[in-house]
Amino acid sequence: AGIIGPDMKEVSKALVPATWSSRFVNLNFWADPNSGVAYQVQVQIPQRLMTSLEDVGNLPVLQHKPKDPEKKLKDVSLRDISQITEGTAMGEYQRYNMQRLITVRSNLFGNDLAGAARQVHKAINELGAPPPGVSVAVRGQVVPMQDMQDGLRRGLALAVVAIFLLLTANFQSLKMSFIVVSTVPAVLAGVVLALWLTGTTLNIQSFMGAIMAVGVAVANAILLVTFAEQNRLGGADAVDAGMEGARSRLRPILMTSAAMIAGMMPMALSLGEAGGQAAPLGRAVVGGLAAATLATLFVLPSVFAVVQSRSHRRAASLDPSDPQSKHFAAHA
Repeated sequence: AGIIGPDMKEVSKALVPATWSSRFVNLNFWADPNSGVAYQVQVQIPQRLMTSLEDVGNLPVLQHKPKDPEKKLKDVSLRDISQITEGTAMGEYQRYNMQRLITVRSNLFGNDLAGAARQVHKAINELGAPPPGVSVAVRGQVVPMQDMQDGLRRGLALAVVAIFLLLTANFQSLKMSFIVVSTVPAVLAGVVLALWLTGTTLNIQSFMGAIMAVGVAVANAILLVTFAEQNRLGGADAVDAGMEGARSRLRPILMTSAAMIAGMMPMALSLGEAGGQAAPLGRAVVGGLAAATLATLFVLPSVFAVVQSRSHRRAASLDPSDPQSKHFAAHA
């Protein structure tokens, strides 16, 4: 090479079209004079023509001009100035925050993100402990999805706790609050059953639907329990009071639940444009409210009767102006 003349730059230029493409080192555009559209032009040897070391050695590096002008130009091939051997090397270096990394990718078509994340974690665990100085990190949309689901779980739990505390302050009784909140498991069971029957995943939309269903179910339960407790304080037995509460509040509860279910049914059926995105919310509300309505009308009176069977009929109020309070003082 020192005698003939090619330097390292010329050799690299000869290797680029054979092993890569000129588009990455010499960006070139050609403008069509008729249409004015610019087309990218690149030089690249087809991969089917570069299949062996012999093909690599035949790459022309430059044309050597002899001293005798009557002689033709002689092509200098890569084999004339180099020794070509097989070996392995990194094709690409990747870094994240200046830290070297290796990215592993796969095709997950037809699988949801949570299922793919479980498969990835399972594959990582099966590999065992990484070598010293090597760590494994899952990036992409998996981490935001897990953070979102954790936040929604905490939000749902905090919503139930907040409802329980507000009911305790309203009824001035922990047992009454427990009776009302006892409909929440029925809501969650209905949501899970509806999502399972429709093949819907647990996502942010279905979580929102579950929270909405919990709110409506608790409102119906408060309605029934309030009237049942009024009947019990009026002298009725706990069993009769629970049945009377369900009987007297049957129409309002059915109207509330039926209106909510009917309003969510088009969304649950994915009707309209982009209906599939909000379909999990509608399915969660429909399933949760359907189960909660049945539990409120048929199970909640029994829970009320069991919990309140031995409760006294004295009001918990300490207000001396409250006629129901044992501290009530009549004024002349």
